[in-house]
Amino acid sequence: MTTPEHQSPAPQPASEYKDRAYRSSGGIASGVLLLAVVAWLGFDALFTGHGRTPWLALAGMILAVPLVIAFTLRPVVFANEDRLRIRNPFRVIVLPWGQVATLRSGYSNEVVATSGTKYQLWAVPVSLRARKRAARQEARAAAAGDRATGRADSYGPGLVRGLGGANRMPGAGAAYDGPTRAATDQIMDDLRELHERRGSAETSQGEVTVRWAYEVVGPALAGAVVLAILLAVG
Repeated sequence: MTTPEHQSPAPQPASEYKDRAYRSSGGIASGVLLLAVVAWLGFDALFTGHGRTPWLALAGMILAVPLVIAFTLRPVVFANEDRLRIRNPFRVIVLPWGQVATLRSGYSNEVVATSGTKYQLWAVPVSLRARKRAARQEARAAAAGDRATGRADSYGPGLVRGLGGANRMPGAGAAYDGPTRAATDQIMDDLRELHERRGSAETSQGEVTVRWAYEVVGPALAGAVVLAILLAVG
């Protein structure tokens, strides 16, 4: 009597709950630039300064570097099928979708919990300039689409169907393909869609958790204390 051969377990499908990460490209660029300036000035003072200058420079760098990282490189919003995780400069907030009441956009983007507490999305800043630019593009595209439609009505059978079914006239520019949105507004639309779809799911329930970023607060406080002592001693 033969025994069945040992079979390896079937491979598990890839998780569909991977986080989507949203960051500010402008924040990252400005953070890298500021860190380069701090390093240049700080190391120059460390190696060429006299008296208390190197110590002041060292304390200033210990204070400045964590703060620059906190406000530029650190902020990010992670979203998956079950929760929204917000990494702000000094805190990390985890909100299951069931605990999210709404996501609002005004002069800043923020999420409102069912308890009424508001949390700002530092990684998704509002750009009024981008909104105005998107509004102008949408107005121009709508006007171009109206003109193309008018010419199509006058030409009748001469209308040509463009890619994706968009109406085009021979020699006309691109057809109007729908509303144009600023990048951060589009991100908020994506998060709202995810919230509406997953807010009532069983796996999207739980409690809101908030954790202080001691890895940022600790070094910054240490640098501030050392700098204050040096300045007080004179």
